[in-house]
Amino acid sequence: MFSDATIALIKATVPLLQQRGEDITRHFYASMFRDHPEMKAFFNEAHQAEGSQARALAGAVLAYAAHIDRLDAIAPALPRIIQKHAALGVQPAHYPIVGEGLLRAIREVLGEVASDDIMAAWAEAYGALAQLLIDAEEQVVAGHAAARGGWRGVRALRLARKVRESDIITSFYFEAADGGPLMDFQPGQYLTLVLSIDGQEVRRNYSLSDAPGRGWYRISVKREPQGRVSSWLHDRLLVGALVQALPPCGDFVLQASSARPLVLVTGGVGITPAMSMLESVAASGRPVRFIHAALHSGVHAFRDRVDALAQAHPNVQVTYLYDQPRPECPSHRVGRVSTDVLAEVLPQDRDVDLYFLGPKPFMRQVFASAKALEIPPAQVRYEFFGPLEELAA
Repeated sequence: MFSDATIALIKATVPLLQQRGEDITRHFYASMFRDHPEMKAFFNEAHQAEGSQARALAGAVLAYAAHIDRLDAIAPALPRIIQKHAALGVQPAHYPIVGEGLLRAIREVLGEVASDDIMAAWAEAYGALAQLLIDAEEQVVAGHAAARGGWRGVRALRLARKVRESDIITSFYFEAADGGPLMDFQPGQYLTLVLSIDGQEVRRNYSLSDAPGRGWYRISVKREPQGRVSSWLHDRLLVGALVQALPPCGDFVLQASSARPLVLVTGGVGITPAMSMLESVAASGRPVRFIHAALHSGVHAFRDRVDALAQAHPNVQVTYLYDQPRPECPSHRVGRVSTDVLAEVLPQDRDVDLYFLGPKPFMRQVFASAKALEIPPAQVRYEFFGPLEELAA
């Protein structure tokens, strides 16, 4: 794909990217948002503030450089990026903005080391990757537009219901404002809302928490203490209001063709995509182990619904863990998800499909437990924002 000269020049920057990668990406975001404030809508402010966005991009740039001569090694990472870009409505016109900003950041941070030859090689490498993503994202978007009930770009949805699921989580049921059908989605995918809050556009992804094909999209949102968007949804979005949304996307999806026992392990609001998966498979007869960890029953969403599904379908087995149970909390266990807990509920042969989602410390523990219990890596699935090194730490 690239000449030997280009590969050599890109490879030469790998040690520099290992040392200065985050400096480059922080510089990139700061300058891009300064020069193109409209781009802020495509990025999560919390991820920016905590630095995870810069770390994730630095990791991606480094991986691309390190594997520039064997790009098949990074191919598994591309579907998630493609789905995320399609979900946010990233357009071909955005790529030159990002490219210009990234190349400028490389040159300004690395200084004299970033020679004209190195910058030309990086311009070539970025251009090739950008075109690959543009083409792949168009395929996703065109597929949405062609699907029954699908659409391209944004579509108006009307809030039909708000349901309180716990002290901190509320479900929002959206129907098509035009009265037409809504495109089906795969359990585990998310919906992107395009909102205007105090005159500023924001785009946020929220996991769909109900089964597909029910005539609505349901998202279940945790009120974050400093969450501007989550607070707006909880406090200011009223039943009957219209919002703009992009079609469902995401590659953290249930592999419905598998007959292996399904293990859903969630913490906190990570329960939302697992609810979509559970609703979709409970009646199928497939063995399901549903494990959920919460602080206490007051913040445990969907308990009654999960219990009802388990009562109606003997193939569904449930375990709840509360870290700080209240006196009235009827948990199955006190404490957190651990390797020992998972070992007790998994079949001895460990031949399962494991899906997990929750806060980062929770995910690190489940990731480590899956490795310790020798669950085949190809059967372990999760959605994680940030460099994978943080997950394995």
